[in-house]
Amino acid sequence: MVRLQSSSSSSSFVTLHSPNACLSSKVLLLPVTTTTFKFYFIPLNNPKSLRTLSVKASVEKAQVQEFRYSRASPSVRWPNLKFTEKTLNSLVSRETLDFLVSEKSMGDGLITEKKVEDYLDSENRVSNSLVSEETMQSALVSEESMEDSRFSENTREESDSERTIGPYAETLRSDRRTRAKKLSKLALKRAKDWRQRVQSLTDEILKLQPSEFVADVLDANKIQLSPTDYCFVVKWVGHSNWQRALEIYEWLNLRHWYTPSARMLATILAVLGKANQETLAEAIFSRAKPEIGNVVQVYNSMMGVYARQGRFDDAQELLKLMRRRGCEPDLVSFNTLINARAKARFLSPGSAMDILNEIRKSGLRPDIITYNTLISSCASGSSSEEAVRVFQDMEHHGCLPDLWTYNAMISVFGRSGNLEEVENIYNELGRKGFFPDAVTFNSLLYAYAKNRNLEKVKWICEEMVRAGFKLDEIAYNTLIHMYGKMGKHELGFQLYEEMKLAGCTPDSVTFTVLIDSLGKAGQVKEAADVLSEMLDARVRPTLRTYSALICGYAKAGMRDEAGETFDWMVKSGIKPDHLAYSVMLDVLIRANDTRKVMGLYQRMVRDGLRPDQSLYETMLQVFVKDSKHEEVEILIKDIKKSMDIGLPGLCSVLVRAECFEDAVNNLRLAVTQGFVPESDIVSPILSWFSSLGRHEEARSLINFLKEHAPKSSASSVLVHESLLLMLCNAHQTEAAMEEYYKMNFSGGDYFSSSAYETLILCCEEAELFAEASQLYSDMNFYCFGPTPISFKCAAMAYSKMGFPETAHHVIQRAEKTGVLIDDLSLYVTLIESYGKLKLWQRAESVVGTLRLYTTVDRRVWNALINAYATSGKYEQARAVFNNMVRDGPFPTVESINGLMEALINSGRLDELYVVIQELQEMGFKISKSTILLMLDAFARAGNIFEVKKIYHGMKAAGYLPTMHLYRNMVGLFSRGKRVRDVELMVAEMEEAGFKCDLFILNCMLRMYTGIEDFRKTVDVYRKIQEMGFEPDEDTYNILIIMYSKDLRAEEAFSLLNEMRREGLDPKLGSYKSLLSSCGKQELWEEAEVLFKEMVSKGFKLDRGVYHSLLKIYRNCGSHEKAENLLVKMKDDGIEPSLATMHLLMDSYGQAGLPDGAENVLKGIKSSGLNVGTVPYVSVIDVYLKNGEYELGIEKMLQMKRDGVDPDYRVWTCFIRAASRCRQRNEALKLLNCLSDVGFDLPLRLLMGKSELLILEMDHLLEQLGSLEEDAAFRFVNALEDLLWAFERRAAASWVFQMAIQKNIYPHDVFRVAEKNWGADFRKLSGGAALVGLTLWLDHMQDASLQGLPESPKSVVLITGTAEYNNVSISKTLKAFLWEMGSPFLPSKTRTGILVAKAHSLRMWLKDSAFCMDLELRDASSLPELNSMQLNEGYFMRSGLVPVFKEIQERLGDVRPKTFARLALLCEEKRERVITADIKGRKEKLEKMKRQGRMLRSQRRMKFRKRRFFKSRATFSEQAIAK
Repeated sequence: MVRLQSSSSSSSFVTLHSPNACLSSKVLLLPVTTTTFKFYFIPLNNPKSLRTLSVKASVEKAQVQEFRYSRASPSVRWPNLKFTEKTLNSLVSRETLDFLVSEKSMGDGLITEKKVEDYLDSENRVSNSLVSEETMQSALVSEESMEDSRFSENTREESDSERTIGPYAETLRSDRRTRAKKLSKLALKRAKDWRQRVQSLTDEILKLQPSEFVADVLDANKIQLSPTDYCFVVKWVGHSNWQRALEIYEWLNLRHWYTPSARMLATILAVLGKANQETLAEAIFSRAKPEIGNVVQVYNSMMGVYARQGRFDDAQELLKLMRRRGCEPDLVSFNTLINARAKARFLSPGSAMDILNEIRKSGLRPDIITYNTLISSCASGSSSEEAVRVFQDMEHHGCLPDLWTYNAMISVFGRSGNLEEVENIYNELGRKGFFPDAVTFNSLLYAYAKNRNLEKVKWICEEMVRAGFKLDEIAYNTLIHMYGKMGKHELGFQLYEEMKLAGCTPDSVTFTVLIDSLGKAGQVKEAADVLSEMLDARVRPTLRTYSALICGYAKAGMRDEAGETFDWMVKSGIKPDHLAYSVMLDVLIRANDTRKVMGLYQRMVRDGLRPDQSLYETMLQVFVKDSKHEEVEILIKDIKKSMDIGLPGLCSVLVRAECFEDAVNNLRLAVTQGFVPESDIVSPILSWFSSLGRHEEARSLINFLKEHAPKSSASSVLVHESLLLMLCNAHQTEAAMEEYYKMNFSGGDYFSSSAYETLILCCEEAELFAEASQLYSDMNFYCFGPTPISFKCAAMAYSKMGFPETAHHVIQRAEKTGVLIDDLSLYVTLIESYGKLKLWQRAESVVGTLRLYTTVDRRVWNALINAYATSGKYEQARAVFNNMVRDGPFPTVESINGLMEALINSGRLDELYVVIQELQEMGFKISKSTILLMLDAFARAGNIFEVKKIYHGMKAAGYLPTMHLYRNMVGLFSRGKRVRDVELMVAEMEEAGFKCDLFILNCMLRMYTGIEDFRKTVDVYRKIQEMGFEPDEDTYNILIIMYSKDLRAEEAFSLLNEMRREGLDPKLGSYKSLLSSCGKQELWEEAEVLFKEMVSKGFKLDRGVYHSLLKIYRNCGSHEKAENLLVKMKDDGIEPSLATMHLLMDSYGQAGLPDGAENVLKGIKSSGLNVGTVPYVSVIDVYLKNGEYELGIEKMLQMKRDGVDPDYRVWTCFIRAASRCRQRNEALKLLNCLSDVGFDLPLRLLMGKSELLILEMDHLLEQLGSLEEDAAFRFVNALEDLLWAFERRAAASWVFQMAIQKNIYPHDVFRVAEKNWGADFRKLSGGAALVGLTLWLDHMQDASLQGLPESPKSVVLITGTAEYNNVSISKTLKAFLWEMGSPFLPSKTRTGILVAKAHSLRMWLKDSAFCMDLELRDASSLPELNSMQLNEGYFMRSGLVPVFKEIQERLGDVRPKTFARLALLCEEKRERVITADIKGRKEKLEKMKRQGRMLRSQRRMKFRKRRFFKSRATFSEQAIAK
């Protein structure tokens, strides 16, 4: 005995019979509780326990009232007609009514196993299945009555009486005891009291206790019964207890006087079938003798057993067996087979008419039962068209429909959702004279409840009550189910409570519907409470009840509770069906508990059930992932045995289960047996190989298919397509395209459209847009209709390739062919493509077309705004933005950024702040990306002030800078040479946790190189190496430029060679800088080699490169090479300009060949070029430099005669020549010549009072400033040289200061500010530099005396290393400072820089006699000789030149103070001092030799300088080597 016990005080008792129990079963089931269950067995051999069980069983029998509802009872179906008992007797025999009343759920087998909710559907459809089965049983009784005429007669003559005879049974027994003579067979056959005798024996058997045996009653029975009577005893007992009926059958077969009959065999089979004991029924049927079992009634009963379980295949095999044994099936056989087919869901479309034709071919005529059964089957399959055809066939063959037929048709149309036909059938029912019964109303209720038509549901309920019906259990179940579907569980529970108050007893369907609805809604706890309430109501949970709860637990992820519920179901004696097993397997599979999965699967197989194909695939997939190879092999063997699918089907299953290893083996085997491989098998296998990188195995499989697959065009195409698919899955798109071209050119079979589609998708993902467009063209060429995917990919490819017109054409073609591309991302890409090409009108048209067909979303509007932004159409972009604000969708950050981009591209940066303010007033929050966009715009414009303002405002608003922002800021500051800002930004970036990347370091390299701070450039390069960055092209190019500017061509060439080894290409700018450096360092041969390399690399050389090389040839005096270069320049398509000819003429001038320059000038004149002053100036300059002043003057006069007026170039040339004239008369001659041609200002400055010429000079400088960039600069430089040379120092001073005011000279050419004393005289002429130096010293002297502004620790004077008109500024200034004995010394780290300690400088300015009077004054009269003399490339005071040469030759380099002291001495004293110094040096040297001390090298400045440069070069070479 199984006991279900809980802590709850309330409990109920039900008796459940195990389906595997046999005769004299010793197992019972006791009480069922509502909460926690405990199972245990109680042995029945304990008398006390048996007595307790007997009492509880009797209590249970009294308390448990199962719901019984017979649709066949007229009094129930039509309560409004008030049928009497007599009327009922006239309508139908009592035994038929008893039979129908006992069959409460004949249609339960039609319940769909996969969905518990269909339980309710079966109740609404039960009418038709009931008619079918009940009428079949009636037919069976009719056949039996033909064998026994007495039974037939008694049935027709006897009036209806109660089956339970009560006291009459005792009287009957007493009469039998007094009788001594038994009735004969004929008398017994004609006896009219057979019913009382059968009922009496039935009651006695059913009153037996579980420990008592039927044999005892039968052995002691004194009532004489015929074989037919025993059949009825077995049947009636079987209605209540199939075990007792089986005991009767076994007892009869053991009696020697009993002759087994077909009727008895058919009866016991029917009893076992109704009790779902198909195993026992099969065993009894198989043991039956042929003469008994080979009867149509027996076959029909056995088919009925199979039909109840939905075993259509077995029923069909039994029908075939009948025919093989010569037993022709009757109409009942076919009706039973139809019922089995419907329950097994084997009624495929069109099969109903085939069944009717088959029945007619057998010589039978379908009756009303046949038609009703077929229509009911169509209802279960929701095939309304098939049901209509059956109904029409029914009318066509003269079979009139009855109420059952109309009810079935209502159910058919209700299940299919055709409410219009439901109403038509209902109206036709009334027109035909039928009264709707409860089945009719419930079917209508179900139809409208399924469609959730609450108004109609309410109307049907009202009509049902008006017709005299009340809402029964089925109606309530339908309503509860409807509200459960709608999620209105509260209304469902209200109906449940109303149902109980109305006197309707909730049955298993009610509770199952509630549990199923709650489970699907995720309210699993409430569903469990309903199950507890069900047990409290003494309603036994059914298989579908447990299945619904298990499904709810599974859906909620409560795997443990689902497993416990399944175990309770099994222990309570309910045999799991396919659905229950499938759900539990799914639960265990999701829990990845492979051990329990295999155990449950084996149990399912033992119960005669098999998983479906999808479940097999899922199980295989789990076992493969866990590497359970043994279990996989077992499942594959079971699939082969249970599923007739063959090797191809097995391959498909294995592929879907991702069991690819076994799939490959079976595929190879199938191919060798002649199977043509299919794409849905081969493609996933190849994809699996590709995902694992096992491309060789994939290739091997393809080669195997090539060799062994049956030769056909289909297999060839599949193999080729599989190869392409494999390559595509491996992302080897280029290889796939090569194979495609190879196969295409070989003239093989065409590929399928799916292959083209895959290739196009692959190319699009790999961004091979050209190949994707080519594939699309091929697809059209081979007449494959492009698919939606190919249309989309082709349009996307053309858009991304920059061909939006073609992409637009593809989209329009797709629309014409009926393919609607609803992917807005494609239209967004198309609009963006139009925008990039600035075809914003086309972008507008695309958006306009889209608005006609669909709702335009935010992405499209943003793309249109960006299209406007690219073209700088701010007004149009603002209109779209305002439209989005007004009509939606609301703009986003991307929309705002597009609007700002439009304003930026339109060049209206000054309006950015106005638009930002407007957006803020509209409620928009300005994002960080918008601020960065503004910052980038100002950065591109070079507006450092606005960039810094935005940057600081962004930080104040809490937006932290990003690495991208730091890159932009550093790039901007470095371009502006804002060294301090760049260094601060880098320091801030490192504090924020960011590290400098190569871009930032390259920017710093470029900046330091631009300002010629080469020491920091080297430091940055060292940092690049320390951080582990590999120098890129920019790094190398910047370093080459740096070394070129620093005149270190050797290091630059080393880097150039390093770039070649690294495979990097130097830029043209690097070559230009290096070429210029070679020219400055007089590396003539290296320059020529560099130029040839530039030509060989195919650089497009501009005129500047040729000019640089012309300058080199000019400086080296190679005028012939200059002429050859001019020819090559013309050959390369570059026409020489006047500047080119000027350089050629300069080359002749440097060579001292004025005739060559004259010839060039003549060539210019003859060529028809517009000859200006430049060619004449070149020739004049040659003459003047050679001292041929007369020829120079003559050439200027000739120029005047040729109609060319002298301009500032001629003035500058003559003034420069005058400044270098040794004699005053020569200088005045040249200046008088200028005066003759109309320019007398230099002459008046030299001869008259210069203060009167200030306004005139100011006006002249204004005019020169509006001409070429360096016109005024050259003029002032030449004028300063002239004024300084002839001691017009005051005039030189105010001209110098005027040049500063006019921005001709930079404002910071010298500065004396707080801790910022310095000067930069680069690019100034010698005279201008001396003027500026004197003014600077004067300012520093004042600051030293006053103490303000404060000086830095050291003062830097930048002289540079370049020469101006062949005059070294550095040497000129050093000579001047050395003469004065200044503390300025050459820098130890950089060339072209003089450095003085601030303290020494201040003391020198205060105390030195040279600094007593630094004021610049004009000489009282113009000196006869030039005060400055050009000596070895620099200016020096004329009287100092011989002294400088003497000191330099005898003592070498000396310190400035020593030089100044020696220079001021007279010749005799200087001689004595120099002689004493030389003698002292020699004595010191001899003394050191005598003492054996190491001779220390003299620390000469020149030597130290060389050593410094050598060490720096060595470091650079080591850095490059790293």
